Amino acid sequence: MSNTARNNLGIYDDVADQWWSDDIRWVRTLKNLVPGRLKWFDRHIDWAGKDVLDLGCAGGFMAEALAKKGAQVTGIDPAAQAVAAAKNHAAQNDLTITYDVGVGESLPYGDASFDALVCVDVLEHVADVSKVVSEIARVLKPGGIFLYDTINRNPLARFATITVAEDILRLLPKGTHDPDMFIRPAELIANMRQSGFSVGPTTGLGPRGINRRGDLLFGPLPLRAIIYMGVATKPT
Repeated sequence: MSNTARNNLGIYDDVADQWWSDDIRWVRTLKNLVPGRLKWFDRHIDWAGKDVLDLGCAGGFMAEALAKKGAQVTGIDPAAQAVAAAKNHAAQNDLTITYDVGVGESLPYGDASFDALVCVDVLEHVADVSKVVSEIARVLKPGGIFLYDTINRNPLARFATITVAEDILRLLPKGTHDPDMFIRPAELIANMRQSGFSVGPTTGLGPRGINRRGDLLFGPLPLRAIIYMGVATKPT
């Protein structure tokens, strides 16, 4: 059973008014993850002209990066204040992005609506992974691509994300994650196959350097034991 003191999704609304300020270290960490993810995701898709859903968009870091690559982006997240911050920032920067408030278990979009769906730092937080994956399959067009990352469930991942990232380095607020909700790759693969996906390659994601501010920079890694990224395709 999930620990109710953890998986605190309120943290995203709590800092919504500072999301784009660069004043909060853990929010900067989330921002710094985006280029590392895209360094690998870009190998699997040309974003230009694609209808893309950013599932779990929070304040819009990934959504804006994809819009700048030429995608037609829709973002959705249950954190209403974070979504409002995303809308405001996109408008201030003349970016056309559609933002909605909602959850992955019940996406408010028609069947076969998107060419691609990005879901990062999300699956380890949702109430029903299998339902979310089923919804992802439903809203993707035939031939559509699902790009994701999530956290592996094992003692090393728990140590790295809870003990080190939350308790020692304070890279994330305490209570951000519930390690019981982490997902082993085999479990996620089973869910994707059950929803009809053709499962593609995976890789790890982790620290690759430090910037002048002392913040971690991220990129693909061979180690999949902590955070892993992957792609899957909906058959045509």
